[in-house]
Amino acid sequence: MSGISDAELRDMTQEERVNALGMTTEQLTGKSLYIEFDPDAQERFTYPWAPDVDFNKRTEFDAGDLTNTEVNARIRDLMAEGYGTIVLQNPRGKHSLAVGILSRLNLIIEGSTGYFGVGLIDGPNVRINGRVGWSCAENMMSGTVVVEKNAGSTFGAAIRGGDLVCRGSVGSRTGIDMKGGTIIVGGDTGALSGFMMQRGRMVVCGNAGKNLGDSMYDGTIYVGGEIRSLGVDAVTAYLTKLDKDWLTRKLTQYGLMPGRGVDHFTKIVAGKQLWNYDNLEPNEKKLIL
Repeated sequence: MSGISDAELRDMTQEERVNALGMTTEQLTGKSLYIEFDPDAQERFTYPWAPDVDFNKRTEFDAGDLTNTEVNARIRDLMAEGYGTIVLQNPRGKHSLAVGILSRLNLIIEGSTGYFGVGLIDGPNVRINGRVGWSCAENMMSGTVVVEKNAGSTFGAAIRGGDLVCRGSVGSRTGIDMKGGTIIVGGDTGALSGFMMQRGRMVVCGNAGKNLGDSMYDGTIYVGGEIRSLGVDAVTAYLTKLDKDWLTRKLTQYGLMPGRGVDHFTKIVAGKQLWNYDNLEPNEKKLIL
């Protein structure tokens, strides 16, 4: 750090710190910036191309004889017609249903879906009255997804925002590469849940499988039951009043509040020993792994 003490850094202005630490800015030329949102817009924080829908305008359709591509096209056509509440009947476990919805929408799926359901969404509120396969809500940006029964592995992979809830149990690798948002599991979760977690919160009301939080970089995991084992660099932490208040509010919101409260939850965070992993000597890496 160029021989500069912490005391000297504290006395510097922000600009002086940047220069002293060798962090400089570079003016980019020949580039253009496309502004997605108007900062002066009032009460419309949606994509410019998102259709105007009325939540009180409701319709339903049968997906039994349609392909997954036809189902997704039908949802978009109905949204373009202004329908804000859509009921999808007879999904029959089809894969990749209701993906890429970038608008506000109430979507009710009456049945179970296959792999990669409701992925890449930004805004809709989805309720699935059945089970879901692998990678449900992968790369979800915002909105809510509530699964009434069980879910497969990689539930909420790379989620970035919103609330993803499964009232039942889920498979392994829940929240792998999680980057934000909230994942709530009413039952148990499998092995390697929270693997490489970077941000956000995960709540497991039941038990957690082995290697929980393995290689997590940041974020918080709460477990109400037993933890088979913690992964590399995952450590327990003190459950604060703020944690308890947040858990109480969130679990009550989705009707998953345990009868005995939240005091029994275990809090898991990153030990942060892997943050500078590349700078460690080989023998130190062996100690960590």
